[in-house]
Amino acid sequence: VEVPFTPGRGDATAAQTEKGFRRSVSDTEIRININDLWLQADEEMFRKVNLQVEEGRVLLSGNVRLPEQRVEAVRLAWQAPGVREVINEINVDDTSSLGNYARDTWITTELEATLLLDNAVSSIDYSVETVNQVIYLMGVAQSQAELDRVIGHAKEISYVRRVVSYVLLADDPRRHSGDRQAA
Repeated sequence: VEVPFTPGRGDATAAQTEKGFRRSVSDTEIRININDLWLQADEEMFRKVNLQVEEGRVLLSGNVRLPEQRVEAVRLAWQAPGVREVINEINVDDTSSLGNYARDTWITTELEATLLLDNAVSSIDYSVETVNQVIYLMGVAQSQAELDRVIGHAKEISYVRRVVSYVLLADDPRRHSGDRQAA
């Protein structure tokens, strides 16, 4: 399905997103550094822990077999330059299967497509990850109404058990805080 270009929708470049080009590059560098640290430490961690980065805020999700892997994933994430906050949503209990992975992928794709086609949502400002039918959202909402709309779309998708939002509003003072935080 070809979607025509409509300004304000998901067809924006990094410079057009709420965070801008410079922060997009910084987030990409953080993602590369963390992935490199994980790959060097534990290939299973690299494969099983999901990583979302928005304005130096890092969300970790996924499933690991051992509590030590969860702790190590967080410790390594903090080592990447530019990380301001690490949010740990990693589960210790690897119940994931190929069926769960396929369903999670379908849920993520369904939500991303819905957001892309919704003219009232700036879809490029959101990051979506699904683990065990739980949707994790990160990004920057232009307004509370836009965020409520995104969460509403997520809750309407079949098989979704829960929606966890780490989305900040565009005018939230935490977006520009240089303090490092752990969640």
